[in-house]
Amino acid sequence: MPTDEITAAAAGSWTLGDRTVYRMGFGSMRITANPDRDQAVALLRRAVELGVNHIDTAAFYVSPGGTLGVGTGPARYATELIRAALAPYPEDLVIATKVGFGYDREAGFTEAFTPAQLRAQVEENLRRLGREQLDVVNLRLGRGPGAVPLVDRFGALAELRAAGLIRHLGLSNVRLAQLDEVAEVAPVVCVQNNYGVDAYREQDEVVRACGERGIAFVPFFALAGTGRETGASTGQAEAVEAVARAHGVTAQQVRLAWTLHQGPHVLAIPGTANPTHLELNIAAGALTLTPQDLTTLS
Repeated sequence: MPTDEITAAAAGSWTLGDRTVYRMGFGSMRITANPDRDQAVALLRRAVELGVNHIDTAAFYVSPGGTLGVGTGPARYATELIRAALAPYPEDLVIATKVGFGYDREAGFTEAFTPAQLRAQVEENLRRLGREQLDVVNLRLGRGPGAVPLVDRFGALAELRAAGLIRHLGLSNVRLAQLDEVAEVAPVVCVQNNYGVDAYREQDEVVRACGERGIAFVPFFALAGTGRETGASTGQAEAVEAVARAHGVTAQQVRLAWTLHQGPHVLAIPGTANPTHLELNIAAGALTLTPQDLTTLS
């Protein structure tokens, strides 16, 4: 698929709260792994040049010494790279971030539960991004129930929203029952869960529920596939490859196109540190899959 003249607008748009974003966005986690800071900054600027106006990040997206996790050398925070690349920010740019997890150089990743911890993470995001208000804050949930009830954690963020530090709230790594649990606390504009054509398809129910409620569904790891930990091939991966060959595109582009075909409320946030991959990802927003393609992929 030629990428010339294809911008993020080709994927269509969605109103995230009161902000209109193109459905093809950019996930910033991988840029921290680039040891060349200037290249990372240039990639972010290129994404915006290509029309991206929805960037996903988190204060715990940090890569000390080029490795996500405990390492040596200077830490590179995605939020600080975004600020270096894009501040002063374009008026239409929406930056969505996450709280609920933190990063400590010695301890690695830790969960944050208390209102004080969550407020500290909101303030860290504000400071590193250089903003007075965060566009969207997703509460990232862990695998367990958490030391503090979900409604209390979400309520703490709702208070920060009322105070003007946050514009909109969302949830990440959430089950449908948990989405129902916070419905009366504050509006949820987006849900960010692990989901893809051949991974975590039990999320289909959450995808449908979000569409019915006018909530954006934002899958992460949509490019990875089931075998990302082992490198193993699956029957579904072979179907993806077959559709890609039929259209003359890459398997990654088919995965992204399939994601967008799941509903007008589904937003893609593929991440990359490679400028060529960035352009291919954005071009995937113009790829139309046929009914037969979708049947094959299902």
